[in-house]
Amino acid sequence: MTDSGPVGRLIYSDALARYDFGSTHPMGPGRVRNAVTLARALGILDHLQVVEPSPTDDRLLRRVHTDAYIDAVRAGEPNPIFALGTDDNPVFPGMHEVSSQIVTASVDAARAVWNGDVLRAVNIAGGLHHAMPNAASGFCIYNDLAIAIDWLLEEGCERVAYVDVDVHHGDGVQTIFYNDPRVLTISLHETPVELFPGTGYPHETGGPDAEGSAINIALPSGTDDLAWLRAFDAIVPEALAAFRPTVLVTQHGCDSHYADPLADLRLTVDGQRASYLALAELAADLTGGRWVAAGGGGYALQDVVPRAWAHLLGIIAGTPIAPQTSIPQNWRDEIGEGAPMSMTDGGPVEFTPITAGIDPSSRVDQAILATRRAVFPDLGLDPGL
Repeated sequence: MTDSGPVGRLIYSDALARYDFGSTHPMGPGRVRNAVTLARALGILDHLQVVEPSPTDDRLLRRVHTDAYIDAVRAGEPNPIFALGTDDNPVFPGMHEVSSQIVTASVDAARAVWNGDVLRAVNIAGGLHHAMPNAASGFCIYNDLAIAIDWLLEEGCERVAYVDVDVHHGDGVQTIFYNDPRVLTISLHETPVELFPGTGYPHETGGPDAEGSAINIALPSGTDDLAWLRAFDAIVPEALAAFRPTVLVTQHGCDSHYADPLADLRLTVDGQRASYLALAELAADLTGGRWVAAGGGGYALQDVVPRAWAHLLGIIAGTPIAPQTSIPQNWRDEIGEGAPMSMTDGGPVEFTPITAGIDPSSRVDQAILATRRAVFPDLGLDPGL
């Protein structure tokens, strides 16, 4: 990376948008393409290196997934043993090829950061955090994030911190590294009592050889910007500082938004943008800026996903977009009816930190305390406030 060159890289080609379960499925491919075209209309791509992913390589898949599962995906037929052909994970033409390409794109992002080509790299088509070694899950075929993390570890990265802000628990990544002390997984999500995948309780803190390597912040339905950011601030910075990561890897599902049809948190794009800025600052403070990011969930396809991820791309590029920025008319014309007018929902982001006082009646504060008490001692941290 030269002093005058971009600090960030987007790994993208239109082929990645072919991850398409069909017109009636929530995982609409247009959300990725629309985010990129919005970022282009806003001038963000002028400040990013935009690089097509490398050719697919099935050897990358075998870092995490079994040969039997890979063969089943390649066959492209319903297979209940591997959860293929379900309502969540219907098979579609070219499923293996495009899913493999998404993996390659996330590994390319990790490689660009690890080799020092750029400080930050992102694959917004990635973030498929539910996929398990031997099964599809939650719209996710191959776990690109886990494969990218495994690639970093093999290349000599000592410690990888993974932070997942999707509304759903990052169960696949947690499962794959649950007993690996080199990987810290942190997930902020809606309580598993009410939401898929039903995991991500505070007591899930890592395997016997990696106690304290998994952190789960299970938030009550209805949690808004200020409460979510309060929870993030109460746990994530201290935990990351104690872990001392070499590289930060993040998943940015934007289904925590109040308009998302599949979940019940109440964030705005302003709160989501604030979380991206906080993660950028943590990467700058703790990893020398080394940051690998991915997309994830998000099913309000026209209004939310393009704006949230355009904000993410602006931050990756080092040129954050002001929330009050108007959305260019040419992009709105392309999207059609329902296209948003500006990059803000008007959401407040100036939260009160929990160190200012605990509200015993607050379900969010209760969730914060449950997580701190469950895992902070394993990190050598005081769970109290």
